[in-house]
Amino acid sequence: MSDTRADALQKILEGPPLSATAFPPNSRYHGLGTLKLPTDDGLGIVYLKRRVVPTPDSLTEVGIHVVTEGERLDNIASQYLGDPELFWRLCDANGAMRPEELTETIARQLRITLPAGIGGGRT
Repeated sequence: MSDTRADALQKILEGPPLSATAFPPNSRYHGLGTLKLPTDDGLGIVYLKRRVVPTPDSLTEVGIHVVTEGERLDNIASQYLGDPELFWRLCDANGAMRPEELTETIARQLRITLPAGIGGGRT
């Protein structure tokens, strides 16, 4: 194989690093960049920067939802946020590490909040 073809093949195998736009706008990782960890082979390992989870008190509350029996978090996110894939915003707003914990307890009050960076914190 010629050097030119070998170089082109190597570029394809390496692939481009993820850009900040590789994740859709409704992803919790949208807008995060990447970093590259050097390796002995010189290729490096590209990884996603850490997402800093906002503290619940830093998010502006716009409503409360009381959990009823059989509810699913994706349906609650769809109802209040317009997109079931935004369930992670409910987790952020309520300090949940496991999404399922938000609907385990009947009558639990879930905070509905604006996205991080919008508003002035708990109201």
